[in-house]
Amino acid sequence: VQMPFFIALYWVLLSSVEMRNAPWILWIHDLSARDPYFILPILMTLSSLLQTWLNPTPPDPVQAKMMWIMPLVFSAMFFVFPAGLVLYWLTNNILSIAQQYFINKRLGVLGK
Repeated sequence: VQMPFFIALYWVLLSSVEMRNAPWILWIHDLSARDPYFILPILMTLSSLLQTWLNPTPPDPVQAKMMWIMPLVFSAMFFVFPAGLVLYWLTNNILSIAQQYFINKRLGVLGK
């Protein structure tokens, strides 16, 4: 369900004239350009790996390996994507981590 929003946001950020060189916060001065210091892609990678760690391990070993490989594959792509897109994905990861943490805590499966 999230992929259509992701693709639409990608094209909006690339074609948005109003966002070009519009200051945001700290080191991000243009949400339509890539992160100049690669901080957002690194944070996105770490949050994706944490999210993978919090999720239940699938019974299929191949699928379990893919769950750890896919964040790294996406990370390689996010180094060239607009900062706004990486920020969107990072925000989604953080909210998913919080949700999964509270679910795991409620079920008593933290620290698997």
